[in-house]
Amino acid sequence: MKTKKVEEFTAKYYGLCTAGGMLSAGTTHLAITPLDVLKVNMQVNPIKYNGILSGFSTLWREGGPSALWRGWSGKFFGYGVQGGCKFGLYEYFKKLYGDALVNQNKGVIFFLSSASAQIFADVALCPFEAVKVRVQTNPSFAKGLTDGFPKLYAKEGLSGFYKGLFPLWGRNLPFSMLMFSTFEHSVDLMYRNVIQRRKEDCSKSEQLAVTCLAGYAAGAVGTVISNPADNIVASLYNKKADTVRQAVKNIGLVNLFTRSLPVRITIVGPVVTLQWFFYDTIKVLSGLNQEQILIVAGIRHGDCCRHKNASFELFVGFV
Repeated sequence: MKTKKVEEFTAKYYGLCTAGGMLSAGTTHLAITPLDVLKVNMQVNPIKYNGILSGFSTLWREGGPSALWRGWSGKFFGYGVQGGCKFGLYEYFKKLYGDALVNQNKGVIFFLSSASAQIFADVALCPFEAVKVRVQTNPSFAKGLTDGFPKLYAKEGLSGFYKGLFPLWGRNLPFSMLMFSTFEHSVDLMYRNVIQRRKEDCSKSEQLAVTCLAGYAAGAVGTVISNPADNIVASLYNKKADTVRQAVKNIGLVNLFTRSLPVRITIVGPVVTLQWFFYDTIKVLSGLNQEQILIVAGIRHGDCCRHKNASFELFVGFV
């Protein structure tokens, strides 16, 4: 039986984008919860957790295997909601800006759409992130979201959920924007100078390898730029500081860029790979053929962006 085509810009279309974003982002972030637990503790208590291997050993010794999965519900539901909002709104804003800026370069529209969607997606993520970080660094605070939400509200009110919103924007906005640019340059570099063949002449496994390597490189660059804001978020949520200025002073300029950086870079690789894998699976199960996939990515024949960037357009909203 022939699969019915999903029409652009319909409720079903936006629903598919949102559901795909939720499943892709939620499952991949859930999978890397142990790395996230270590990262947050390295940011909050760098003396005790001063390395990746020793940090894992300390967590295991003091809390057992369950300690590595603290805050898993915040990762799954929080980043699932963020991914759904980000991807659905990305498609909405892309249509909005595309109609308003007809003669504008497509790359500019992609950047504007991604940034606009990220703003709203982080508003949705922020309450989950606030509880998650506290659960991961202070086991006595709460076991998860169900008891963490009311406890945080009782202690700090509504403002407690959004204390880290501006640093969260400071982390995620430049991260997404910079990743896009780095990915494009990395793909061009590998096809032209390493493989020395056109994408169409490469096998699917070679194309996937290029995509994953370029994605990892882009993620690493984005991680370096966003690391200061990520450290500030952790400091604010754990009451190590009351303001951004105080957090910067306490952490120190050098530590803002270096603290927990190796583990954050380690996290990006598997997140990128798993997200593409799950999203591609969703596309196949939805019956989208290659032409429709390019439409979903906002790329049509004749557009200035090359087809090789379609996968990254789909991905950019999730990390």
